[in-house]
Amino acid sequence: MKKVITYGTFDLLHKGHVRLLKRAKELGDHLTVCLSSDEFNAEKGKKAYTSYEDRKYILEAIKYVDEVIPEFNWDQKISDVVDNHIDTFVMGDDWKGKFDFLKDYCEVIYLPRTEGISTTKIKEDLGLSDSDTWKA
Repeated sequence: MKKVITYGTFDLLHKGHVRLLKRAKELGDHLTVCLSSDEFNAEKGKKAYTSYEDRKYILEAIKYVDEVIPEFNWDQKISDVVDNHIDTFVMGDDWKGKFDFLKDYCEVIYLPRTEGISTTKIKEDLGLSDSDTWKA
């Protein structure tokens, strides 16, 4: 069985997220999504509209996703890949080159982003920012 992993916050879920998950799943038999915890997002200076628990619930309902695990820090990627027997690491091409250090452990693929949509764009269109206080 070929196992694939991807990472993200997956807040304000949109078509670009689903397309990434679909294309990642097409690269293997099992897709693990490593979902940024609320605490890790805070460290990154991000504030998700939707809580970790709700984002996890939504991701688990998507047919392309086989498993969702938490991301607590930048440094866990190597152990995630090794511990979960991952064959392929997938990220959007806006991260191109940033995770090449994983090539010692698995294949690394950067997929093109879906043009015209992003969580940042949605927030901008709504007049919101990562520093805004959200009420879910």
